[in-house]
Amino acid sequence: MQSKLAFGFALSLLFGFASGNGFFSEETISAFNFGLENEIFNEQVISSFSVMDYGATGNGQIEDSQAFHKAWKDICNANAGGEIVTLEIPRGKTFLLNPLVFQGPCKAKAIHIQLGGTLIAPLSTSWANEGVDTWIQFSNVDNLYLDGDGKIDGRGSIWWQSCMKKSVYGILFVCKRRPVALHFNNCNGLQLNGLTHLNSPRAHISIKNCKDVIVSDLKISAPDESPNTDGIDISDSYNVQILQSIIGTGDDCVAINGGSSFINITGVVCGPGHGISIGSLGDVGDYDTVEQVHVKNCTLRDTQNGVRIKTFQGRSGYARKISFEQIVLSNARNPIIINQFYQDKGKLSKGIMKAGAIEISDVAYSDIRGTSANDQAIDLRCDNVVGCSNIVMRNIDITPGVDCPKTYAVCNNAHGTATETQPRVPCLS
Repeated sequence: MQSKLAFGFALSLLFGFASGNGFFSEETISAFNFGLENEIFNEQVISSFSVMDYGATGNGQIEDSQAFHKAWKDICNANAGGEIVTLEIPRGKTFLLNPLVFQGPCKAKAIHIQLGGTLIAPLSTSWANEGVDTWIQFSNVDNLYLDGDGKIDGRGSIWWQSCMKKSVYGILFVCKRRPVALHFNNCNGLQLNGLTHLNSPRAHISIKNCKDVIVSDLKISAPDESPNTDGIDISDSYNVQILQSIIGTGDDCVAINGGSSFINITGVVCGPGHGISIGSLGDVGDYDTVEQVHVKNCTLRDTQNGVRIKTFQGRSGYARKISFEQIVLSNARNPIIINQFYQDKGKLSKGIMKAGAIEISDVAYSDIRGTSANDQAIDLRCDNVVGCSNIVMRNIDITPGVDCPKTYAVCNNAHGTATETQPRVPCLS
């Protein structure tokens, strides 16, 4: 059922929007068919395991990592005749876990982790010195289904405090080595549903080198002052859907990074945070690409930014065939941004202008309405040489919010069209 629902969202988005802008071909639409008709998670579960059977205490005081490791070893090696294996993490229990890697490939056709309890990270930053950059990682595990009404709590406040202190050498080492809470690497056919993610030291969920992914009905929360606590980071991944989730953090609610394509974000409520971002692109390496990203029916409340594309100078590549449709703004700062001059505050180049830029083209903004917390509501800051092409805006109405007397747009070397757009964008015809 979940697969059919997600596929329906993708088709609805593409057919609805393609009719208005002509960006998307029949080949593009067919590419959104992930092969999800193979509904493996509706099949009968053959084998079921519980972490309690492996010596887990679940009292939140005694460390339970070894029990989880032993359980995973049996699950991953279980010969289930090509069927589904389930790991149960029961309700009413709290499991203290040190960093763990759940390594695949596994023998079962699919693995279902049912999380009813709470996973908590250690209240210590000592493992930053061990070269560990992730708290919980799944690697090379195909058809993994992680769901339930449980919680994953990174207890990141002790890490955030290290970022607020500086030595004579700059930012403290512990701050730089903050771990991602939950990382998926090369996990195809991944599904995440229903869980609550809290207070990660850095990003809450990272998805890398994955394809055919569905993330739905999540709640992700961290204080707005918590540094770099992105909700969901996507990189080098294909066919990813983020659906019907509530995300409020100290950084991007969703960030789509280089090497990613066919990304669909629908029904996300974002805030606090830095909005929904493509990039930053060109941060690592000389060539970066993102294409076919579609953001629809999302709400941004009290965010630092709205919908944003950000790229570094001196790089090559492209960000193209992107759409933002049916977006509601509620007192959001910087509602619409394209920035080809982006700089990471931790890596400032002292204002040196670099030749070259990642090309931004075929970007459509449609049916975006609401209030801006600052007067500069639309900012299209494109490179003087490369510029931004085929930027299309229609049915945009951004009005002043609290303590904002007016709204206006600024742009540099952006080319395209704007119809029924307020505030008026001077460089678009």
